[in-house]
Amino acid sequence: MPTPTRRHFLSLAGAGLATAGLGPTALATTARAGEHEAPGAAPAPLVHHVLFWLKRPDSTEDRDALVTGIRGLGAIETVRGVHVGLPADTLARGVVDGSWSVSEILYFDDAAGQDAYQVHPLHEAFVAEHEHLWERVVVYDVMAAP
Repeated sequence: MPTPTRRHFLSLAGAGLATAGLGPTALATTARAGEHEAPGAAPAPLVHHVLFWLKRPDSTEDRDALVTGIRGLGAIETVRGVHVGLPADTLARGVVDGSWSVSEILYFDDAAGQDAYQVHPLHEAFVAEHEHLWERVVVYDVMAAP
């Protein structure tokens, strides 16, 4: 699947992410077949965007371990797509926060799917195995606007 364009990303992520000043930061994108691939596709009803600040931000090993762990979350049944990103090397502007280390965006059909994800054994194992890597986590859960 090709890397999504900025317009495609923002249509998927919803207005809440755009308002927060968070642009696309593609390291890798995976989506299940037929899910939000075509430009102009309907946005996912619920987007779960997590920003991680690593304890050791210069550690490629820590970053790669976290990226691999996030990708594994795509195996959870209610996850419809996964986007893992790093801060983009774009023009510095006052509205852009590039202080974080790794971004996780997960797509769900609804809030019930996201709730099931939160207590899923794979998610719980991910947190237990990787939480020593980060010092801060911020979550944005966004519903598609009508």
